[in-house]
Amino acid sequence: MVEYLIEKYKLQPHPEGGHYRQTYVSSQTVLSPVNKAPRSAVTQIYFLLRMGEVSRFHKVLHDEIWHHYAGAPLTLHQFDGNTIDTHTIGGKDGEYTAVIPGGMFQAAESAGEYSLVGCTVAPGFDFADFTFIEDSKTQVSLLNHYPNFQRFL
Repeated sequence: MVEYLIEKYKLQPHPEGGHYRQTYVSSQTVLSPVNKAPRSAVTQIYFLLRMGEVSRFHKVLHDEIWHHYAGAPLTLHQFDGNTIDTHTIGGKDGEYTAVIPGGMFQAAESAGEYSLVGCTVAPGFDFADFTFIEDSKTQVSLLNHYPNFQRFL
C-alpha cells in the first residue's frame, strides 16, 4: 500500500524524512510578516511517513496546518526550546488537524504502517524559511530534558 501511494501521488524524498509532493502554490503573493520577504499566500503538500521513519525536528517561519488523510494516526511533537507538546491526528477518536505555530520546532512519526497527511503553510512555504535544530544549545536543551527524542535529530 505504501509504495502504491508514493507512486500514485508522485511523492519524492523530503529532507526532513518521509516523502512529499507540493500540490498547491497560490498565485497570490504576500509579504511575510516575519522576514518581510514575498511569499505565496498559501502552499499545500502531501506528506507520507512510513513505519520507522520520522520527520526530523525542524521549523518553518509561518503557521503550518497538518491534515490527516489516510493510514495510521500521526504523532506530532512541538518543541519551544524548553518543553515538548504532543498532538495526534487521525484515528477513530482523534482530531484530524493540528496547527504548529510558525517558529516552533516540530517532528512527526506514524503510529502504524504509514500515515498520509497534508501540510498547509500560510504565508506559503519556502525552503529558505526551513531549518533543522542545528544550534547546539537547542539540541542540548532538547536532549537534556527529552533524551528519547535523539532519533528526531
